Amino acid sequence: MDTPPPSTAPTPPTAEDIAAFKEQLGRPPRGLRAIAHRCPCGRPDVVETAPRLEDGTPFPTLYYLTCPRAASAIGTLEADGVMREMTERLQSDPGLAEAYRAAHEDYLRRRDEVEELKGFPSAGGMPDRVKCLHVLVAHSLAAGPGVNPLGDEAIALLPEWWAKGPCVAAGAGDRADGGAHPGTQGAA
Repeated sequence: MDTPPPSTAPTPPTAEDIAAFKEQLGRPPRGLRAIAHRCPCGRPDVVETAPRLEDGTPFPTLYYLTCPRAASAIGTLEADGVMREMTERLQSDPGLAEAYRAAHEDYLRRRDEVEELKGFPSAGGMPDRVKCLHVLVAHSLAAGPGVNPLGDEAIALLPEWWAKGPCVAAGAGDRADGGAHPGTQGAA
């Protein structure tokens, strides 16, 4: 599958975006700064969060995947051992390791443009291993193709999660698909 095209730039969340987020994750957003990517259905599927939450807690996950359908499909990839295989390839493929390190630097640069978190690593296991595909996919969707090679690979393995229409109803209301809430990438 091709990567859904990113928005031209992060956009401020609307009231409808916040309602969709609440339906997607089952709670209000924390540290929400912007919508970093929209699903082809029009709903947010990646949000940009502040590097520090409202209470001062560091939160190094800049890009947070919100779509329950995408998150569920990514969870299946993780359960199937894709992270382990990618980590093994990082150890044996210097070109891939170099590209992944560049993705790590891109992630840190983008996060530091918002607020520098000294002493906090990147996210998702970057730059030496793969710890969370949700984070890598969110980075790839927000930054666009060609920035995070393993995020791009994971996206290529996913089904078209948007094909059945929006994962949540417009505005506040019932979930459109009854899908599980994502829960393996921190707590935006």
